[in-house]
Amino acid sequence: DVKESALLKSGMKPGQRILVTKLVGTGTILAAEMRKKAHGVWFAGAVKSMVQSNGPAVKVLKKHGVTACTDITGFGVAGHLLEMLKASEVSARLSIGLLPCLPGAVELVSRGIFSSLQPSNLRSRHLVFGKTNHEKYPLLFDPQTSGGLIASVPASSAAAAIKELRA
Repeated sequence: DVKESALLKSGMKPGQRILVTKLVGTGTILAAEMRKKAHGVWFAGAVKSMVQSNGPAVKVLKKHGVTACTDITGFGVAGHLLEMLKASEVSARLSIGLLPCLPGAVELVSRGIFSSLQPSNLRSRHLVFGKTNHEKYPLLFDPQTSGGLIASVPASSAAAAIKELRA
């Protein structure tokens, strides 16, 4: 039954782990490519990520007890996570250093290269507390083209899910 197999934004529970299934940074890399400032290998990595289906990741997440999930698109990691948190009536603590980023993404944002959608995504930054000076912080707001999924799974199955997603 399609309705029973659908993954919803609501359903996150306290103590769960939040997983991101693809490397982030397509927005900044595409913006850099348009300005002829992206290395070819960075652009190729972004394209490889964008053409990767989320289907296999959904199977892994379901196997490991996913309770909430959505795709990461134009609102970036922060925007979509905030939607999930609101729908689930919970809060979250992120380890920003663990945010998986495409090669070149951190360097590009450090050089001030952002997607044209980045400024509108930054409107929600007042809801994200902590290390705002971290080199990966701007990538929380980077709009993704054909991004991965952001999902919550029980803490007890997170390591196994991550291992399987990376395989």
